[in-house]
Amino acid sequence: MIEPVVFKANDIRGVVSGAGIEWDTDGARAVGAAFAEAFELRGAEFVMGRDMRAGGPELAQAFAMGAMSRGASVIDIGLASTDGLWFASGHLGIPGVQFTASHNPANYNGIKFCQALAAPITPELMARIKELTYTELPPTPESGSQRKLDLLDAYAARLHSLVGLDGIRRLKVVVDAGNGMAGFTTPAVLGPLNLELVELFTELDGSFPNHPPNPLEPENLVDAQRAVIEHGADLALVFDGDADRCFIIDEHGAVVSPSVITALIARAELAREPGGVIVINTITSRAVAEVVEAAGGTIAVSTVGHTRMKAVMAARNAIFGGEHSAHYYFRDFWGADTGMLAALHVLAMLGRDSSMSALVSQLPTFAASGEINSTVADPPATMRAVAEALGTGEEVSWNDGLLISSQDWWVSVRESNTEPLLRLNVEAKDDDTVAKLRDTALAIIRKER
Repeated sequence: MIEPVVFKANDIRGVVSGAGIEWDTDGARAVGAAFAEAFELRGAEFVMGRDMRAGGPELAQAFAMGAMSRGASVIDIGLASTDGLWFASGHLGIPGVQFTASHNPANYNGIKFCQALAAPITPELMARIKELTYTELPPTPESGSQRKLDLLDAYAARLHSLVGLDGIRRLKVVVDAGNGMAGFTTPAVLGPLNLELVELFTELDGSFPNHPPNPLEPENLVDAQRAVIEHGADLALVFDGDADRCFIIDEHGAVVSPSVITALIARAELAREPGGVIVINTITSRAVAEVVEAAGGTIAVSTVGHTRMKAVMAARNAIFGGEHSAHYYFRDFWGADTGMLAALHVLAMLGRDSSMSALVSQLPTFAASGEINSTVADPPATMRAVAEALGTGEEVSWNDGLLISSQDWWVSVRESNTEPLLRLNVEAKDDDTVAKLRDTALAIIRKER
């Protein structure tokens, strides 16, 4: 069983346990067959990984059986972060699938897809998988095979090869894995470095007993903020459930905006490759464009979402890209997003500077609301109402949801790609303007629900 609602813009995601189950092992088997057919994998291999969620082994194996029934062969890397799966696809040069629901609640699971070399799945391929899932496929003359492969050490070696970490001062680092896959990758990637690690919730547990694995929500950062102060740490790294995103907390316990991290890494990458292209999304802070311009780089803008960002990265041969949600993309990592590589870049910079807050103080700053989520009955009508209230005389774009731009501020309202939510983001030159715009927009959004 698999309900059509689980097919999202870029992946599959839905409830697999408790009330309201949306897909199960039979559905996973059907998707596996559809994937093999859509990707034309008869007689060819793909790589498969999974996170620590309960039921993941059964769903992944059912998917593999479906794919093998269509003549595809499976390289099973077992437990893996999502960027570990992107690595495997790039390293082996074959398509990949990752079983994960990222930051969603524990009763969810999902599948992320990529083409060979970690290239993003296209909307056409995603639509084809959905269509074939509900199609009775004729039998194939020969089934595929399955083999296991451990790539964790190779993944760690690749990340280490991309960042110069020799000679950095010893740092004390809090790592909050949220009981997600960073608990699996931290020993291999961070363990060998000149770091004193303070580990929080590194035990793999898909029930997420300590806090939800979504660092975009401020309440999920409190444990790491407290630990930074308590242990006198230089910073904290907070990962989401599948460890493809990483949030940074400075030595004072302050959350560093992902846009600031994007600007810092962009500046470092442009020092290595002057004149390079940096990709941002439509709601990245204007501070990033200022930093990139000052460093002699060029900005390319993508709509929000990892498949879209990857596509722009490839089309522009961009050296780096960053999103407000703490997804960071690197050309030397096949253009894919990796929270752990972003963390290594920050550690390399901090290891040669006095403090995280000092690094941040070097950059232009803007006030921001952070992402505020609401459930509404009619998202298009709600966005139109916000546009009517705030868009008069300003630049209004509908390229990626609603974006209202003024000389001194911007307001974004857009539908989530992965959840039934409307997301509000506001940025301005001062806190008072942010508060006024935020409150006006929220009054409209929450009245409409």
